[in-house]
Amino acid sequence: MPGTQPNPTDRAALDDSRQTLGARVKYLRETRGLTLQTLADRSGLAISTISKIERGLMAPTYDRFSGLAQGLGVDVAELFADRGREFETGTIAVARQGDFAFHQTENYTYEMLFPDVHGKSMVPMRGTLKPRETVHFDHMVRHPGEEFLMVLTGRVVVQFEGQDELELDEGDCLYFDSGRGHLYAAEGQEEARILVVCSTSGDGSGDDLGPV
Repeated sequence: MPGTQPNPTDRAALDDSRQTLGARVKYLRETRGLTLQTLADRSGLAISTISKIERGLMAPTYDRFSGLAQGLGVDVAELFADRGREFETGTIAVARQGDFAFHQTENYTYEMLFPDVHGKSMVPMRGTLKPRETVHFDHMVRHPGEEFLMVLTGRVVVQFEGQDELELDEGDCLYFDSGRGHLYAAEGQEEARILVVCSTSGDGSGDDLGPV
């Protein structure tokens, strides 16, 4: 399976993750004969957002790259691995320690598990969260489907749209409708580690995302 995590202090490696994803999105769009406008209509993302992602100027959060996958008609995994196999009945896939595709955003570090297994009904990820005093969010994350969160290490604060924030300790879990706006951050001065599993909507429309 592709990828191991680069040193988080290596700025070049983090920039490379943006460039790699952007090039992959552009390749998938162009090979399907889609214009930026068409992909914007299909994904629910603004043309300017897609353009920034393709040029490596923006590292999209889950709601944005899942919207892109729906708009392109591909599995989320296909944004992170150019080769893969379809998950079929009876399939068994193993991810060893260090096997993942790395994606860095301003606030989160994603470790995309099983990026070379396509057609999954779930998207499993590990993540590293920065302390909330150091993060900046321009919007709440929301996407079709359901989401499972487990705190592996540290303490996590979860903000939901229209609800008081929740604080989770190591070993605590959440399961929720991911169409409701939500944000994660580490509580305190230390980073936190989480396991997240998102279900896929399967409709390919991206209509619930709205333009961002």
